[in-house]
Amino acid sequence: MSIQVEKEKRSEHSIGLMNGFIAYIIWGAVILYWPYLAPAKPLEILAHRILWSLLFVAIILLYQKRIASLQVVLKNSRQMKLLAVASVLIGVNWGLFIWASMNGHVLDSSLGYYITPLLNVALGVFFFKEKLRPMQWLAIGIAAFAVMFITIAMGVVPWVALSLSTSFTMYGYVKKLANVQSLESLMIETLILTPLAIGYLIWLQFNGGNTFLEYGLDHTLWMASAGIFTAIPLLAFGVAITRLPFTTLGMLQYIGPTIQFFVGVWMTQEAMPQVRWIGFVITWVALVILTTDALRNRRNVSKSFVPDPD
Repeated sequence: MSIQVEKEKRSEHSIGLMNGFIAYIIWGAVILYWPYLAPAKPLEILAHRILWSLLFVAIILLYQKRIASLQVVLKNSRQMKLLAVASVLIGVNWGLFIWASMNGHVLDSSLGYYITPLLNVALGVFFFKEKLRPMQWLAIGIAAFAVMFITIAMGVVPWVALSLSTSFTMYGYVKKLANVQSLESLMIETLILTPLAIGYLIWLQFNGGNTFLEYGLDHTLWMASAGIFTAIPLLAFGVAITRLPFTTLGMLQYIGPTIQFFVGVWMTQEAMPQVRWIGFVITWVALVILTTDALRNRRNVSKSFVPDPD
């Protein structure tokens, strides 16, 4: 019996890893997508992102005949409260990420998502009582020093990076507490945000700022595809978050910011002064320490996942 249980645990862990890879690769590459939607402004894109994500997920739920499971969550007041908080956090994260990608802050976004894995580890300690080893504490301390160094050396708090990392870390924390299946969770999160999205688009239409139908069929279709680019990685993340510990998610999350870093340096060619390089290098040192420690203790790491409600 114990052998069968161990096999099931390994299978669940593998599913979580696969979905984690899918989510973070798309999140890294999608930074090239949002600027393509110009001349739409970030808030208009965010509103469409919410609406088309809702439609995309609703179709999947209907196809898979999971409306009954959605109704169960809707009747659970605790889960609904947690998902309401999650919807606010992901709405803030979405909007800021779109703004950053369209306003020359790709490298700030990259830094934010490099910090996020370290915040995940810290969160695992304070909220999920995961015990940290000395090397993990060292990695967190070095990352904190990197943020302070950038703040002092550049004379400005890296608020974009910190806001993205904090909002997404807390989003993951709340999702883990809610422990709702990924489809149902995303459906409810976007449903909660939908009135705000519709209200903003109506206001935009009356004020002559709506671009959705004003720049040809290509623009309309690309705007509508925001739902697909949003829903797929979030659904994958929803599967991963309930099957993997925060420490493992922290390791996988290096993929996204690395893609963004290369985009910022070589494609959008953002300014990379020496002090910013030093800040990134310090952060990378912290991540190398964290990764090395996790690999040395990977057997223990792989056991502390929370199973999906499925």
